[in-house]
Amino acid sequence: MATEKRLSLSLLGLRLSIFLVMLMWTLDKVIRPEHAASVFAKFYALDGFGTTIIMALGVLELVLLLAFVTGFARRFTYGTVLLLHAGSTLSSWQQYLHPYEGGNLMFFTAWPMLAACFALYLLRDADRMTIGGRRATTRA
Repeated sequence: MATEKRLSLSLLGLRLSIFLVMLMWTLDKVIRPEHAASVFAKFYALDGFGTTIIMALGVLELVLLLAFVTGFARRFTYGTVLLLHAGSTLSSWQQYLHPYEGGNLMFFTAWPMLAACFALYLLRDADRMTIGGRRATTRA
């Protein structure tokens, strides 16, 4: 298999796996807005969001993720996903200080995903494969 084809498949794999994780967090905002509101309060010090606001954020995030997974406007969507995940990763700093308490060890899985988001953003021009296997023709 040619190097370009392997790179395209690798980047598609990164994009799909990042999408899957982000989709679960996004659906949490829509399906369990109370839980998402408690996460906002605990990790981002953003308290007092009603369920309507959380659900609206979830819908906006879903639109972003659909654009991201299809490879649309790569500079914007890949960059925004990178920033969202970086914020999520860094906001959990207290869990990193006590890795063996409770479920804190699981928070460390955010770092390889952050690296994947960063790599995908840096290599966005080489990521031209869409879900259907066709190459995107526009540069983003």
